[in-house]
Amino acid sequence: MLLRIAVQAKGRLFEETMAILAEADIKLSATKRTLLVQSSNFPVEVLFLRDDDIPQSVATGVADLGIVGENEYVEKGEDAEIIKRLGFSKCRLSLAIPKDIDYPGVSWFNGKKIATSYPEILNKYMSERGIVSEVHVITGSVEVAPGIGLADAIFDIVSSGSTLVSNRLREVEVVLKSEALLIGNKNLSPEKIEILNELLFRLNAVQTAEDKKYVLMNAPKDKLEEIINVLPGMKSPTVMPLAQEGWCSVHTVLDQKRFWEIIGRLKALGAEGILVLPIEKMIL
Repeated sequence: MLLRIAVQAKGRLFEETMAILAEADIKLSATKRTLLVQSSNFPVEVLFLRDDDIPQSVATGVADLGIVGENEYVEKGEDAEIIKRLGFSKCRLSLAIPKDIDYPGVSWFNGKKIATSYPEILNKYMSERGIVSEVHVITGSVEVAPGIGLADAIFDIVSSGSTLVSNRLREVEVVLKSEALLIGNKNLSPEKIEILNELLFRLNAVQTAEDKKYVLMNAPKDKLEEIINVLPGMKSPTVMPLAQEGWCSVHTVLDQKRFWEIIGRLKALGAEGILVLPIEKMIL
């Protein structure tokens, strides 16, 4: 029994999907990629597809699961369920206009021609706001449409915004924030659900460890209570005595976001020999 996962065949989402599967210790052959690749150490096989084919393949049962951008999932509107938000490949679907045009608000789009690869999301957005515009569906290089007179504006994926700048466009409305989703067929067998649960267990362990550091330090015993109060660890830190009288070793986990702030406070309280280690996986 194998669980089949549909994955984008190339691009940033492909690379980040392969990375998280590798971190979850799901081994896939990297030497020769065919349409379908089976893991050598976990009961899954990966089906490589175009991103816009993934929602339908999951809804119809061609694949059991899919890893796809939220933008494609919402655009296609297929009958597949969101199992997990994966937190990578973040971007947004936005409306953009030529940079030199004054923008009074969304009413500007009334009567305008908008180029996009996401007509369903765009039409819904405009309809909800009572805006009537002409949607021109194109694939690839949407951002060049205003410059060649094909459209007045565009509705497209924005990540860093550099592509807009290079085409003298500016983002004026964010319609949808998107990230990678793990989606699933609604009729998985009990055996496949069991494999899915093991997969989710591994993915959760990898994601929980992201931006976390394992920290060891030597601390004076007379400052131990104050040091523990500074630490926002997941549970009480581990405290062990040292051979040197009056000192102990403290072990804990810190979030990267507050790391330097907390380290500074620990040093001020007399902590020494602070050792910081990366965490590969964390099982709660």
